[in-house]
Amino acid sequence: MPITLNENLPAYRILSDEGVMVMSPGRAAMQDIRPLRIGLLNLMPRKIQTENQFARLIGATPLQIDFQLIRMSDHHSRNTAADHMKSFYRPFREVEATGEKFDGLVITGAPIELLDFDQVTYWDELTRVFDWTQSHVHSTFGVCWGGMAMAWHFHGLEKHVLEHKAFGCFRHQNLAPASPYLRGFSDDVLVPVSRWTEIRQPDVDARPALRTLLASPDAGPCLLEDPCHRALYVFNHFEYDSTTLKDEYDRDVLAGKAINIPRNYYPEDDPSRPPANRWRSHAHLLYGNWINEIYQTTWYDMDQIGTPVAEAR
Repeated sequence: MPITLNENLPAYRILSDEGVMVMSPGRAAMQDIRPLRIGLLNLMPRKIQTENQFARLIGATPLQIDFQLIRMSDHHSRNTAADHMKSFYRPFREVEATGEKFDGLVITGAPIELLDFDQVTYWDELTRVFDWTQSHVHSTFGVCWGGMAMAWHFHGLEKHVLEHKAFGCFRHQNLAPASPYLRGFSDDVLVPVSRWTEIRQPDVDARPALRTLLASPDAGPCLLEDPCHRALYVFNHFEYDSTTLKDEYDRDVLAGKAINIPRNYYPEDDPSRPPANRWRSHAHLLYGNWINEIYQTTWYDMDQIGTPVAEAR
C-alpha cells in the first residue's frame, strides 16, 4: 500500500522521484474499496490460452479484480469454440452501447502484423475502441500488435517489417527505474520476443509525448508510456508461458517453414531440452505495478472515469 504524505512535504517529492509509492491525502480521500474492473479485448486466435496468460498476471494481486472478456463485434474466431465465445465474451458494440466504464483495458496482439493497419478487417471498429478508451477507460495496456496499432492511431508511429523474425528471449535495459511501472525491476530484463515487425527508437524519440521505459539494443523499444492517453504499449511478450516460444518453433518446423531456433531460450540452444522461464518474475512485477497504479489513481465513482481530475474537482 502507498504511504500518504502531504504534497508540500519535501519527502513527498523525494520519495516520488525514487519511485516509492506516495499518495496525497486528497487522492487518498477519493479512494475506497471496490473491485477494479479490468477488460481484456482478445484479438488472438487461441482465445483460451491468451485469457489464461493475462488472467494469471492480472489476478496475482491482493486487490479484487472484475475481469471482463471482450471481442470485436463482427470478427468470428475460427480457433475457439462458438459456445465459449458466446458464454464468456461480449462484442465491443454491446459494451459500447451500455456506456459502462473500466479501470483498465488490455488490448492483445494479433497474428496480422504484416498487414497495413487499414487492411485489417476490423480496423474501423478497433479505432473506435481506441477513441472510446479516452472517455471510458482509466488506463489501457496495448500488447504487441495491439500496442503498435494504438501507437499508430494516436501518434502515427510506424511499424517496420524485419528481414528476419525477432524470435527468442532478448535482454532489455531498464531506462526508467523510478517509473511506477518498473518498480522492483532489475537493471536489465529478459523478455520473450516473437514478431516480424519492429518499432524504431528514433521514431519514438521524435515524439516527445512518448517515453521509452524498456528497450533492447537488438530488439528495439519494448515498453512505452503514453501519459496523455493514459496508456502503455508493450511490443514483446511478458505474458508468455514457459513453452509458448517452443510451441511456435515446433509448429513452424512441422510445417516446413524456415525458422531460427529461438534466441537465448533453450539451454545451450538445444531444442531437445526443456526451456527455463526466466521472465516470469518481471511479468508479475509489470502487471502488478500496472494494477497498483490503476488502484492508486482511478476514481471510486466509475462515472468519473475519463474525466480529468482538475475538471472533476
